[in-house]
Amino acid sequence: MISRVRGTRDIVDGIAMEHLCMLLEKHLKNYRYSQIYLPLIESTDLFKRSLGQETDVVSKEMFVVTSSSGQSDEEICLRPEATASTVRAFVENGIQQTPWKVFTIGEMFRYERPQKGRFRQFYQCSMEVIGSACVAEDVLFIQMLNNFFSQQCGFLEYGLHINYLGCHADRSALKEQLHTFLEEHISALCDTCKKRKDTNILRIFDCKSSECQKIYSNAPVITSVLCAECDYEWKQLQNNLEELSVTFSHNPCLVRGLDYYNKTVFEFVSPLLGAQSAFCGGGRYDGLVQAVGGKEDQPSIGAAIGIDRVLMMFEVLGKSFIGNSKPLHVVLPLSQEEQSAALQIVSELHKHDLCADVLFDKSIKNLMRKANKLGAKVALLLGSQERENGTVTVKNMMTGQETVVKQIEIAQFLKNN
Repeated sequence: MISRVRGTRDIVDGIAMEHLCMLLEKHLKNYRYSQIYLPLIESTDLFKRSLGQETDVVSKEMFVVTSSSGQSDEEICLRPEATASTVRAFVENGIQQTPWKVFTIGEMFRYERPQKGRFRQFYQCSMEVIGSACVAEDVLFIQMLNNFFSQQCGFLEYGLHINYLGCHADRSALKEQLHTFLEEHISALCDTCKKRKDTNILRIFDCKSSECQKIYSNAPVITSVLCAECDYEWKQLQNNLEELSVTFSHNPCLVRGLDYYNKTVFEFVSPLLGAQSAFCGGGRYDGLVQAVGGKEDQPSIGAAIGIDRVLMMFEVLGKSFIGNSKPLHVVLPLSQEEQSAALQIVSELHKHDLCADVLFDKSIKNLMRKANKLGAKVALLLGSQERENGTVTVKNMMTGQETVVKQIEIAQFLKNN
């Protein structure tokens, strides 16, 4: 037997996934977001220029695709995230109307160690607002997400962490202070943090080492070196969230793992997920449009919801979902002679937008058993007598009541009952 590739999984019952995606689409469209569809493959240069050469995603985790001949004139990869792809689409398609509020749902790919809640092929809903600099937009964006998790998903056990990374000058000032601080603790740092000190110093806060995190609890923080304009926006962000009753906590070590973030960053986390507790994260990226080829910067904010993580939370909470909301009508031809009529009947039911299927089996007992397992509301029995009379026996699977109906009237009868 050939098994699935490590780090992937089969979703053989897609009811919960379908339900979640339906909730997301409805919720986001209520906030004027439009759905877009993007390629699974992109140029690797897109992510090198946007995410940063020293990020784990670019340096370790991208699935680079090569042609069988090895003579491709460009290096492409399976997309590891969708924000850069959305910005590329904004620039390449010459979108003029801003703010451009869009979302996309689909697969992402990262070559990382598979573990609980982490897959090499995973699903995300990515939402972006391109072309809005107002900090109130950040508040609206975060509130939209918070409303989705609390109202649409019904989650209670989760928290919102926020931080403010300031402008370029703020981060330059912090980097100088951090460098001095790390030099004083260099012997106690892990090898990864020692490297990041010289290549991408803010990424030290992403370190998973508990020993390093103890050290960083006393490290300088970005919100202590903000310029006057950024300090005002940071206070506005907090005040507006509080006024809207959005509960949050300030996490000064939250920097997010990608280089394009500035100013507002945030994560939604839940103890239901264990150590890998984040199920949604994002922030502002005011320079990304120009970084991928735009003529001018478009201040923007975005986030990604981990579909797999949210489904895990549903599972922990024991949430169950009903599949097809329409009642199922099954046509049961009792012999081969009735199969042609059964096909005609089910075709007519589909024309009237009814959920219907035909079951084939030589045994009436087996047919009824299958109809029960499928949760059918109605069974339409077709035997020799019904074939000769042009009728069908309609059996209510809940009450057992049977009604004989003309085949030409069956669709209207079912719609009325």
